[in-house]
Amino acid sequence: MGFRDPADAEGFFTAYDAAFARWPVPFEARDLRSAWGTTRVHLCGNPGGTPLVLLPGGGATSAIWAANVEVLGRTHRIHAVDLLGEAGRSAVSGEPVRDLDDLMSWLDDAFDQLGLESADLCGHSYGAWIALHHAVRSTRVRRLALLDPTACFTKWNPRYLLRALPMLLRPNPRRTRDFLRWETAGAGIDATQLELLARAATFQRAKVITGPKPEPSRLAVPTLVVGAAKSKAHDVDRLIAEANRTVPDVRTEVLADVSHHAMPGRHADHLNTLLAGFLAE
Repeated sequence: MGFRDPADAEGFFTAYDAAFARWPVPFEARDLRSAWGTTRVHLCGNPGGTPLVLLPGGGATSAIWAANVEVLGRTHRIHAVDLLGEAGRSAVSGEPVRDLDDLMSWLDDAFDQLGLESADLCGHSYGAWIALHHAVRSTRVRRLALLDPTACFTKWNPRYLLRALPMLLRPNPRRTRDFLRWETAGAGIDATQLELLARAATFQRAKVITGPKPEPSRLAVPTLVVGAAKSKAHDVDRLIAEANRTVPDVRTEVLADVSHHAMPGRHADHLNTLLAGFLAE
């Protein structure tokens, strides 16, 4: 786990720092130490606002929220997390995260250290899977936003998995760039973000917790599910239909001309308006 080649680590962290140099608002970087390791959280926005925790997708970092933090930070105190076990400034040490219980305990501990008695919670892709599980289990989530969530409401698209297979078996920056350009049809990912995502491919990830499937029918909080109309990860119509069928208090939207990996940056004005309106209710 980690970067095997020091040159790969240098290339990744150069891209990481370059991405944060382009954040539109001042931020504070905070490291939370726990039994599982160190978790990097970037804080920004309204110091007196409602707390909002942002979880990126797998292979991404908290830098992915660059196009969203300025608008959302007007009303919220943002806590953007680098997932433990993924490329980023979070670092695994001590106890391994073995299963869903450990993953939820890690996120609960982060809430504790950040002093969050309750917070709004938003996740993209795998981050949405984590957020949904946490909202089902925890009483600390005020409102929940899921951005093109994977493995929550519908199955993966087999064509997507087949296309991703070379990247998963022998990851490298070139394969990651090619895959992301295919999924987004060449549009939607800022060049700085694309470089960071590509460099993350050289990171040897920790065990990725993928089961069990979340139980959205047990949600007790208002929930927003935003699908990507051009997502190749899954069938967005099925995703939205299942979310409407299973979540007790849900609002659903689909962003046109946006693919799975183009979120949350592409057409960010529309997404930010949706999120800001929902979180303010």
